Amino acid sequence: MMSLPAGGQGSVEEIWPMPAWKEARPEEMGMNAKVLEKAKDYALTGGGSGFVTRHGRVVMQWGDQERRYDLKSSTKAIGVTAVGLALKDGKFKGLDEPAKKYHSGLGVPPESNADTGWLGKITLFHLATQTAGFDKPGGYERLLFKPGTKWSYSDGGPNWLAECVTLMYDRDLNTLMFERVFGPIGIKASDLTWRNNAYRAKEINGIKRREFGSGISANVEAMARIGYLYLRGGRWQGKEIISRRFVDVARTVPDAIRGLPVVKPESYFNASDHYGLLWWNNADGTMAKVPRDAYWSWGLYDSLIVVIPSLDIVASRAGKSLNKERNANYKSIEPFIEPIALSVKTKSSRGAAPYPASPIKKGVEWADAGTIIRKAKGSDNWPITWADDDNLYTAYGDGWGFEPKTKEKLSLGIVQVAGSPPDFRGINIRTESGERTGQGDQGAKASGMLYVDGVLYMLVRNVGNSQIAWSRDHGKTWKWCEWKFTVSFGYPTFLNFGRNYAGARDEFVYIYSPDGDSAYKPADRMVMARVMKDKIREQGAYEYFKGLDGKSRSVWTKDIAERGAVFINAGKCYRCGISYNAGLKRYLWCQTVYGEEDMRFKGGLGIFDGPEPWGPWTTVYYTEQWDVGPGETSSFPTKWMSRDGKTSYLLFSGEDCFSVRKVMFREISH
Repeated sequence: MMSLPAGGQGSVEEIWPMPAWKEARPEEMGMNAKVLEKAKDYALTGGGSGFVTRHGRVVMQWGDQERRYDLKSSTKAIGVTAVGLALKDGKFKGLDEPAKKYHSGLGVPPESNADTGWLGKITLFHLATQTAGFDKPGGYERLLFKPGTKWSYSDGGPNWLAECVTLMYDRDLNTLMFERVFGPIGIKASDLTWRNNAYRAKEINGIKRREFGSGISANVEAMARIGYLYLRGGRWQGKEIISRRFVDVARTVPDAIRGLPVVKPESYFNASDHYGLLWWNNADGTMAKVPRDAYWSWGLYDSLIVVIPSLDIVASRAGKSLNKERNANYKSIEPFIEPIALSVKTKSSRGAAPYPASPIKKGVEWADAGTIIRKAKGSDNWPITWADDDNLYTAYGDGWGFEPKTKEKLSLGIVQVAGSPPDFRGINIRTESGERTGQGDQGAKASGMLYVDGVLYMLVRNVGNSQIAWSRDHGKTWKWCEWKFTVSFGYPTFLNFGRNYAGARDEFVYIYSPDGDSAYKPADRMVMARVMKDKIREQGAYEYFKGLDGKSRSVWTKDIAERGAVFINAGKCYRCGISYNAGLKRYLWCQTVYGEEDMRFKGGLGIFDGPEPWGPWTTVYYTEQWDVGPGETSSFPTKWMSRDGKTSYLLFSGEDCFSVRKVMFREISH
């Protein structure tokens, strides 16, 4: 990460607590001290100690800061960091690997587990998500169900996972973690200890056997350092300790566990709706006034490491129980987490950005708002592509297009754009086979345009869910695929390269969408598909991004149900446009930051970049309140990029217009 953050208005300097944390008053960090005090007061009903940071500075602390507390199940979230190391080092090839591949004795004793026929089906993922099926205690526990079919809170499952990591490194996990994680982030042996195994033999293959289920004692300052490592995407002072991909998976709810039946729902409620890789989270909005990207460790006696990326907050607390029922009801910890979130008065900051700073070090320099060119008033959407005839082709929605406007208001109209800013002109293309009518979600609308090998393709939404149309005569006549995307891909858009798809990375066409069926609801993540460019019209030819392997190579699947996240920003993944900047050699992904207000006139804008179509993503620019309305869509037309890539024009639908604003990318660093 760069010391100078990329992007948005209200950015703050990124700092590291080495050797110690810097302090600030809550007000200096945009927080209301009186509201924050409510979190402290509630925490102290159980005594103990606490530590709250924002933007890397301590804003409140209480209790004995040096005292180590038995963290119980918070050990799970700390311990799973070792799994992140194993994936980064290639010790584990992937989370979907059978756990017995790494531990031949998995699940035995008891011998009855071998009789189930299930042991070979247990994956590392199952062990890390409480879906392996082991009973609750931390010893050698029986299997309760077939792996992956239910969610059941367990110490035994995570303890098998700890043994898998131990065997792959052939080292004591305490030594490994102090060498690779704890030490580098400033945690000393006096801050954190990891007891000998309390449930199983003290050694495995002559190596000390540690637990993930429980066993770590730490002070709240050390707990906050672990939270800060996760907040910063697994990096510390510019060095990657664990991958951001792993952090993103750990802090969110995997599709494979969301909604699974919960064993003992009277104690664990709907846990499968808000649990990641041994971290709890608020993905389902159970805590209504807490951001949905919040996540935390949670142990008996309510030891907590709370991370809220959108607010750039880390908080830790340990002591006696706040939860007298000793169950997984969020009501017991909500009075601690909610005031911390509500104390934030200024949210438009670097901390709001979901990804670290871009190699485009100083972000972007926007032309003055008064220079914005606005045409086609009353029309929005505007996905765009560069065709073989050197013109751009785009589509509008809920409007009349460019002058001279159509007499009838269209939900989908086609436009040719000739020239470049400031001297461009739009020409409405009338097409009976391409145009559609209907207001809002009742009308079909374009969300993606792509010109490749002499054919103009269009992705169309609001048709349950989305559909592909194509034209061989530059938009005059259209044909429509008989099939549709009916799972997710409610607002799909194409990745654009140069003229007639010149300069493309490979022979594939790439499609991105918020992971939802509707174009009108934000999602927690973006998903991605690809297809050979000569098979765009063939439904069976599509593959879906599943994730990355141990060597950071993209993994694809034919099964859309196995799709993974290509981008995560909880509750804010909305409409977008993406194109390749050949001069910068970066993929630029423009996203409207979903908000409560009418985004045509007021709202946020994020620009993210990466070296590959699947990232890793960094933040060029991010604000929750741009100086003008961002509209609901935006992109950088590749025709309007300078040869060196440093000058470009953003096309966006602000004020229901074809709006164009010049932008300069400053201090590029490859």
